[in-house]
Amino acid sequence: MILSDSEILKAVERGDIVITPFKKEMLGSNSYDVHLSKHLAQYTDDILDAKKHNEVNHFEIPQDGFVLMPGELYLGSTQEYTETHKHVPFLEGKSSTGRLGIDIHATAGKGDVGFCGYWTLEISVSKPVRVYEGMPIGQLIYYVVEGNTMNPYNKKVSAKYSGQQELPKESMMWKNKF
Repeated sequence: MILSDSEILKAVERGDIVITPFKKEMLGSNSYDVHLSKHLAQYTDDILDAKKHNEVNHFEIPQDGFVLMPGELYLGSTQEYTETHKHVPFLEGKSSTGRLGIDIHATAGKGDVGFCGYWTLEISVSKPVRVYEGMPIGQLIYYVVEGNTMNPYNKKVSAKYSGQQELPKESMMWKNKF
């Protein structure tokens, strides 16, 4: 079951969902709109290695925007800090974003119960497109979880992305044992 706007609002009021800053006008019928922060990053190496820590170069979107190019991977982040204590959050692109040819995540659209932090976006584009700080970039959808969560994400010792800061976070795949 997906939470409606009124149920999202009730969960925010109870503290089960935290969104900072929270603006009631960002509520959709069954989602909450999030915005692109000024922070972007790109990997410094042309070839990424899943077994090593791949470094990124962080930069800020200028006031007149930044042109994203096809064939490049950009890491971005949301302006909103979120916490989800009893629901499963999914981050999806907005239709207006998709119609500009912007994909906001390659595979990581689902959060976990207990996720606390800013969302890192894995941004790619099909055509060159200029983006701006503060533009609507996606929407959070919240699913109800049946039963109690035994091990929320923010309590896991192995959680690689818990407490994500505002800067986009590079892959931590290298921390896995394989």
